[in-house]
Amino acid sequence: MAVRKNPLHHPRTLTVSGRRVVTHGLPRRTWHDLYHFFMKIRWPGLFAIYAGFFGLFNLIFAALYSVEPDGVANLNPQGYWGRFFFSVETLATVGYGDMHPQTAFAHAVASVEIFTGMMSLAVITGMMFARFSRPTARILFARHAVIRPFDGRMTLMLRAANERQNVIMEASAQLRLIRDERTVEGYRIRRIYDLPLRRSEQPLFVFGWTLLHIIDETSPLAGATAESLQAANAYLLLTLSGTDETTGQMLTARHEYPASTLRWSHSFVDILTTSEDGVDRFDYTKFHDVESLE
Repeated sequence: MAVRKNPLHHPRTLTVSGRRVVTHGLPRRTWHDLYHFFMKIRWPGLFAIYAGFFGLFNLIFAALYSVEPDGVANLNPQGYWGRFFFSVETLATVGYGDMHPQTAFAHAVASVEIFTGMMSLAVITGMMFARFSRPTARILFARHAVIRPFDGRMTLMLRAANERQNVIMEASAQLRLIRDERTVEGYRIRRIYDLPLRRSEQPLFVFGWTLLHIIDETSPLAGATAESLQAANAYLLLTLSGTDETTGQMLTARHEYPASTLRWSHSFVDILTTSEDGVDRFDYTKFHDVESLE
């Protein structure tokens, strides 16, 4: 007997850490999680959905008004499209005063449509406010991480900056190494290692922040090479969080560094210069630049 497939269990394709991942067996219940769906969809898609529902509702109500041809007075233009535009005015609660319902049936349909329009407006307003008020962290991460000697010890260095250049208070950073390993029994697993930072907190994050991890004998990166990290599908996950002083909202941002983005025996190009008049200048055009130490 052939196995009947559940139409709700379609495969889903995701991109995680630069790798394409396909998941199976999880049902898609978009109608049960509309808030999350509308929060993650892109703006053009959101407006397209709103426009589609608006047009569909008016087409349906225009068909209902057509059940009683004389239900709407002063219909202009005549016929279905006149009722469609009357529905648009009613759903939006505009009502220019020319076309209006003149029978009990048309009044009943108009009442349902006005109620639907009011509820729809409330839902759309709430969703738009939720999207606009959602805190977004404009944190700039350097495209590469560098590994170089620093203070006499091999050090992993990463760079971040606050693009808004306002104050992010009590910013904190966490750095983790994620790579494939095999257990003693031979099982392939993904292990997560915490990489302690020389300074993991920044009381006032305004311009730039260089994060340092010392690669000593206790570091999970001890003995690692570019080849070994590539073979283990390793990547670094840097997470920053803090409180935006302007809005008082908690901000979070993350960036992933695959092994291919690590630059060994390189250094970041300095973006800070001080002029003779004592003015500090940050040149963010060089923010992603690195240079070889060899």
